[in-house]
Amino acid sequence: MGFFKGFTQVLRRELRRMRDFPVYTTLSLILPVVSFAYFAVLLSDGIPRQIPVAVLDLDGTPLSRQLTRMIDATATCDVRYQLTDMDEGERMMREGRISAIVRIPSRFEADIFSNRQTNIVAYINGLNISANGLLNRDIQTTVTTFSSGIQIQMLEKKGMSKLQAYSQMMPIAFDRHILFNPYTNYAYYLLPSFLPMMLMIFSLLITVFAIGTELKYGTAGEWFATADGSSWAALLGKLLPYSLIMILMSLTMNTLMYKYLGVPLNGSPGLLILAGILFVLSYQAIGVLMITVFSNLRLSLSIGGGYSVLAFTFSGLTFPMMAMSGYMRALCFIFPFTFYTEVFIDQAMRGAPVHYSLPHLGYMTLFILLPLLCLPRLKKISTNEHYWRRM
Repeated sequence: MGFFKGFTQVLRRELRRMRDFPVYTTLSLILPVVSFAYFAVLLSDGIPRQIPVAVLDLDGTPLSRQLTRMIDATATCDVRYQLTDMDEGERMMREGRISAIVRIPSRFEADIFSNRQTNIVAYINGLNISANGLLNRDIQTTVTTFSSGIQIQMLEKKGMSKLQAYSQMMPIAFDRHILFNPYTNYAYYLLPSFLPMMLMIFSLLITVFAIGTELKYGTAGEWFATADGSSWAALLGKLLPYSLIMILMSLTMNTLMYKYLGVPLNGSPGLLILAGILFVLSYQAIGVLMITVFSNLRLSLSIGGGYSVLAFTFSGLTFPMMAMSGYMRALCFIFPFTFYTEVFIDQAMRGAPVHYSLPHLGYMTLFILLPLLCLPRLKKISTNEHYWRRM
């Protein structure tokens, strides 16, 4: 009965603190919702469109103007500028006004009609990998289509049928199938990364903040006294409100992604909900470990923020894990985000059988056990004034 009494007393005390200090509600409820809304609006289109492009047309013929119109008609390219020379284009590229320059050479039309090879040159800004890939794909596809169309017309004038001309142009047909994200929609790839990352950051930081403020303001002794000296009652009573709020945020995140933003859900919804719960609890457990080890609010918040940001880097979403060195690959496994990402990919995108995701859920569960390692120290720093009132 002592545990339940202490747990209830700490829970009531924490609810009063949440009422009296709005910063707790802001960190656990308002900021996560704002961050979800921000990324949802940012990535609502799914694919970057209308990226500014400049064309240097040194030929000025109907054929070169047709090619310019075809480039402008792609979803990615927006031909906003007609250049007079490359110096002007270079200056605009350095100023960040355009992301690509397409140079059409002089005698473009004459060379084509004379059956001589001509070259289209594209200068694409490679600093933004996403935009670079899309521009390169669309410009190259447009030029290839334009070239093929001209060749087919020439072959038809020589008496070939359209089918014969096409077969001669493309003797080997390449049939490509993009699996799981056929539209290469960036929202499907980034939203399930950014939204859980926000959930992760706030789950960890609110945990560190809730315990760290007890140490910073010297109220940790009162906190443990309210729990009748029970470490478990003190910890669970304090964290339960934030756990429930962050789990609610996880459900809100899933509803936003899969119902309103159209992210595919090909697997088990129940497993994704369970993964979200374990994800929240695992980062709360890491937050408890950090504030207990460092017993310093500012240091723990700084390290917790850095640790959270690194999780995205080591998740394998931006740089594949299989391409990492052995030591770097090992670091991926100190972040629950890595395992949550694997569950998402398996269940939402691939529609894999449930048993494929069970090991990843097990790994996340191991993180939840971390407070067992530091519970004695948590009681020590909370009942010893030597650890209080640090920044």
